[in-house]
Amino acid sequence: MSRSGAVAADLRDAEAARVAVAAARPRIVYHLAALAHVGTSWRDPAGTLHDNTAITLNVLEAVRLEAPEATVVALGSSEEYGPPARLPVDESAPLRPQNPYAVSKSAADLLAGFYADAHGLRVIRARPFNHAGPGQQPTYAIASFARQMAGALEAGEEPARIVTGHPDTRRDYTDVRDVVRAYRLLAERAGPGVYNVCSGRTASAAELVAMLAEVTGVEVAHEVDEGLLRPHEVMELRGANDALTAATGWEPELPLARTLADTVAWWREELRAGRTGDRVTE
Repeated sequence: MSRSGAVAADLRDAEAARVAVAAARPRIVYHLAALAHVGTSWRDPAGTLHDNTAITLNVLEAVRLEAPEATVVALGSSEEYGPPARLPVDESAPLRPQNPYAVSKSAADLLAGFYADAHGLRVIRARPFNHAGPGQQPTYAIASFARQMAGALEAGEEPARIVTGHPDTRRDYTDVRDVVRAYRLLAERAGPGVYNVCSGRTASAAELVAMLAEVTGVEVAHEVDEGLLRPHEVMELRGANDALTAATGWEPELPLARTLADTVAWWREELRAGRTGDRVTE
């Protein structure tokens, strides 16, 4: 254990997870640990499925044994829903995962529900939709687009060239700062159950690129890379956040334009400091 109280552990190791929970003696456990990229999951489905289910099982078992009174906020994903029968998607929608990452998160979500039912743990199952903001690495769409825009701005390039995958896929984006606030409010105020964390509004990749042009005042040249297109792509995911709002009073506060502007500004600082990232989009 460090002076700050932090404990480093490989949560794929059941004993390491138990030791970490025992040392922390937590009142609340925010379980965010996972392999969290859809594209990577297609390249390593076995590793994604194994690690994400093992990590969740080990965390829940460690809490059961060492901190059974703790509240567990277990993070799932909107990817669990797959192609929606109707929009917006609420928590009663069936799980139809369409990629290995989504399958792994569905399995972890079901494990969390099982531990609540079978062992009486106080488990809150949050299903976040897409979120973005300063600090996110460019393995995700908004971070990638903002990184490209920041690079163009720093180089004085206009139009700024921004490369994306499918321009018409629509996702429900929430600023990560609003998302973190939702997790804290769920732990403090909500009862056990399933809660979507989402804005209830969608934007396409093409619209995000156009918004980046607006918030920076720079002309953009939008290019689509065929190599970034995915099989079994869900064209639109938009969530309903009624359960979250009713339980906690939470509502998203930061508009998407603010998220984009702040993310570009953060990337410009990173680039000036010599810290770069590879361009890989969602």
